[in-house]
Amino acid sequence: MSEQSEAANLRRHERLEIRAPIRMSTIDPESDPVTGRPFFRTILETCANLSRGGAYVRTRDPLAPGRRVLLEIDVPGDRPIEAIGRVAWTRVPERPGSSEGGQGIQFLGGTPEHLARLEAFVGRRSEEP
Repeated sequence: MSEQSEAANLRRHERLEIRAPIRMSTIDPESDPVTGRPFFRTILETCANLSRGGAYVRTRDPLAPGRRVLLEIDVPGDRPIEAIGRVAWTRVPERPGSSEGGQGIQFLGGTPEHLARLEAFVGRRSEEP
């Protein structure tokens, strides 16, 4: 069995391949290296796959593992879904400017309504041929 197949078998939630805009805002402030002043980062990226447990986000500038983020995912045919997540792992692009980088986001929570809509969306799309 390949490493990729083994990893897929270890996942608790089925992954849905998707291309959807996702806005991520850091919860904990960063410090500006020049002024030392705190700031929060908000970025618009692309969600490449999605499950009830998390998402894979393509990015050229991944956040450090452990960073907590507020997420707003623009799922097709529905209102945006909001959740709180944590960067579980990152993949830094090998070449500067490359779009090969990304990060795995583990969902930590959200409102019951948003989490139910997420689960329903993933369930509906997983059943499509």
